[in-house]
Amino acid sequence: QVQLVESGGGLVQTGGSLRLSCAASGRPISSVSMGWFRQAPGNEREFVAAISWSGSSTRYADSVKGRFTISRDNAKNTVNLQMNSLKPEDTAVYYCAATRIVRIVIITTLYDYWGQGTQVTVSS
Repeated sequence: QVQLVESGGGLVQTGGSLRLSCAASGRPISSVSMGWFRQAPGNEREFVAAISWSGSSTRYADSVKGRFTISRDNAKNTVNLQMNSLKPEDTAVYYCAATRIVRIVIITTLYDYWGQGTQVTVSS
């Protein structure tokens, strides 16, 4: 079992930055791929970014490419999401997730463990 806890959400103005962190416990995450997803009110949960177990490969949704950066520190059992140039449409609850699949995956149903989410609100 892996427990995930997100932090770092909050209220920020358009163009601002936030850094989300995901702390894992229960077992090391050094051998699993990790991802960030988000869900806005009335919308389905959508893929944001993912990183391979080693950190050597990453993938981003087109809507955040060039603005968001996913990273991980396996020694600290953490995964981060640096969000720059934030827009009102980035407003959502952001979730950290872990999958037992080795390769990077972007499909929600392929992730096995989820955090409780952290709210990000971008004001215009």
